[in-house]
Amino acid sequence: MNLDFSQIVPYIPFMLKGIWVTLKFVIFSISIGLLLGTILALCKITKLSFLKWLADAYTSIFRGTPLILQLMIIYYAVPQLIGYDISAFLSAVLAFGLNSSAYVSEIIRAGILAVDRGQVEAAQALGVPYQKMMVHIILPQALKNILPALMNEFITLTKESAIVSVIGYLDLMRRAEIVGAKIYRNFEPLLFAGIIYWVMVFILTQIGKRIERRMRQSD
Repeated sequence: MNLDFSQIVPYIPFMLKGIWVTLKFVIFSISIGLLLGTILALCKITKLSFLKWLADAYTSIFRGTPLILQLMIIYYAVPQLIGYDISAFLSAVLAFGLNSSAYVSEIIRAGILAVDRGQVEAAQALGVPYQKMMVHIILPQALKNILPALMNEFITLTKESAIVSVIGYLDLMRRAEIVGAKIYRNFEPLLFAGIIYWVMVFILTQIGKRIERRMRQSD
């Protein structure tokens, strides 16, 4: 089969550094996606039609266009308008964070609407302010219902992070491509990168299952 994994051995430390480089921007992206997604979800269930329309329009745009297009617009096109170069790291964080928030907002919105209406009515009857009701009563209950969907979104985000290699960001995928170009062999470094991605996703999946079990036990 003409395979020789010994040639990538000297480059393994270089490729392994890509794990943290990848996880770093994924963590930032997830944080933005979760925060902004929560805000968008609240806007979608509000009685203010303008905020609802704005949140729906945002979701439609980011869900209706390819992630790679959004990434390239932020990295290549936006600097043309503002006259300021955006780093590959910041471009990746913004593109993935903004894109993820559109999907997260739908997940959270569905979770909020799935909470028993009686919980809302009881809180209103007790005079609990809307903000406190959402933070302390509704959102915690919604989180238990949507945790699997949220973990699936974060896992998908981790896998799709390989897209940032197109803008030269030195993530795991980009490092595998560099090694392949240096040794004139692509199968071995790409397979090695694929194994690392699988391990990361497997670990995230197990963490998600453990968190889900603990939340169910706390009911």
